[in-house]
Order: sequence, then C-alpha cells, then structure tokens
Amino acid sequence: MNQDRPVIVCLCGSVRFLDGFDAASLAETLAGRIVLSVGSHLRPDSDIFAGLTAAKKQAVLESLAELHRRKIALANEILVINVGGHVGDSTRSEIDYARTQGKRVRWLEPRKKRGAESRSLRALP
Repeated sequence: MNQDRPVIVCLCGSVRFLDGFDAASLAETLAGRIVLSVGSHLRPDSDIFAGLTAAKKQAVLESLAELHRRKIALANEILVINVGGHVGDSTRSEIDYARTQGKRVRWLEPRKKRGAESRSLRALP
C-alpha cells in the first residue's frame, strides 16, 4: 500500500441497513479512511426504484452490482455491514469477489472467526 494515501475501504452489505452504512461511513471517515459505499444512505431501494418496470429495475440492479464490484477492486479492503449477523447472497458474492482480489475483509459486528481476516469494527451505537 502507498504510505502517502489513506486506506480505501468499500462498505458491503444489505441496503436494508442504511443506518449501519451511514454509521460505518462516518466511523471509517473519522478514522482517516477513504470510504466507497452504496449510492444512497438516505432512501431504501423500494423508494428509489418504485417507478421502474421489473425489467428496468433488474437491469439497473445488475449495473449497480457491477459498479460496486469496481469499487471493491479500487479498495484496499471491504467492511461488511453485517447487522444482526445478516449476510445475504449478494453480500456473500461481494465478499467472495473481494477475497479473489486479495482484499482484507472486516466485519461491522463480531462473528465467529473462520480465518485471520475476521476482525470486527463496532460502528453502531
């Protein structure tokens, strides 16, 4: 890693936990890290995509998933927003991708250790 540049962290997880994304983004920023995240911490997907047809919504979601993989590729590490231990299929896919790219994986909430990369950050009150 370049010592002149702060660590870049990409937040990954279910957007149903927008408060978790917001809290983690603030905590990571205050810790001096560059944060890459989802497009909006303010509105749930159900509001954002309410006017789209099912086909258009699926196309947008696929595009956003690819964009998020690009963010992971730019990052030094990911922080999984695993509120209540929840890790869905999409998030598992992001974790797998990050690992194939050699990225460090951290967890918002403690989890059972499976390997050395399992560290937690408590960013929620």
